[in-house]
Amino acid sequence: MGATITTRVSDNIAQEIKIISNTEHLDKSAVVRRLLVDAIRRWRVENALKQYAKGGITLWKAAENARISLREMIECASEKDISFQYTVDDLREDFEELK
Repeated sequence: MGATITTRVSDNIAQEIKIISNTEHLDKSAVVRRLLVDAIRRWRVENALKQYAKGGITLWKAAENARISLREMIECASEKDISFQYTVDDLREDFEELK
C-alpha cells in the first residue's frame, strides 16, 4: 500500500484536474497519481541531463539515473540540444558497467 500525501492546490489546478478526471473517466486521485508519475519521470530526465551537460556523469549513467534506456536518453539530449560528450574513457567505463 502507498503513502498518503495531502497538498493544497490553486482553484485553477483543481479545475484542470476535474476536467481531466471527467474527460478520462477517472477519479481525481487517479488523475493526480498519473500526473505525479509523469512529472517525476520528467524531473529525473531533466536532472540527469543537467548532470550530463555539466560533465559530471556519462550519458549511460544519466540514462541509468533517469531510469530510461540509453537510446531514450540520447533522444532527450538531442531534443534539448545538449552536445554529445563521449570520450574514450567514457566508452571504457560503459563497457565495464556492462560486465
